[in-house]
Amino acid sequence: MRRSLRHTTAAALAAGLVLTLTACAEAEDAVKNKVKDEASKAVDNTLNKEYEVTYEVTGKGVDSIEFANGQGDATNPTLETVNKPQLPWTKTVTLRGVMAPTVIPTGLDLAGADFTCKVTHEGKVIAEKKSTGNVAAGPCIAISPIAANKLP
Repeated sequence: MRRSLRHTTAAALAAGLVLTLTACAEAEDAVKNKVKDEASKAVDNTLNKEYEVTYEVTGKGVDSIEFANGQGDATNPTLETVNKPQLPWTKTVTLRGVMAPTVIPTGLDLAGADFTCKVTHEGKVIAEKKSTGNVAAGPCIAISPIAANKLP
């Protein structure tokens, strides 16, 4: 009788252990799935969050201005070109997520081009560059304020 009681007790303990381990594994899987879902939502929110920047080019001798216009995506943004712009030139655009705010004025002027470009976000200059010379290019490229706020 004692032997069968021990076998029954051992079997019950083994069954309980199996059920406990199964429940723990299911709980662990549920937590992992929840973390994955939350991380995926956070990434989607970051990539889709919109923000505005203002591009500004001042000075003289600018032949063209290329700028990220908010179309495309972060890895393949669409650049729009303005030829023979009237200076000072400003343009406010809406970008998304980690798209890099970019404005690239270029000039070819024998008398010497002399210009400055700026990118501002919420009143703060986040990129600025001065260019001078007969052939000048002054790319102002900033880190997305969305990405910058996520960096440690």
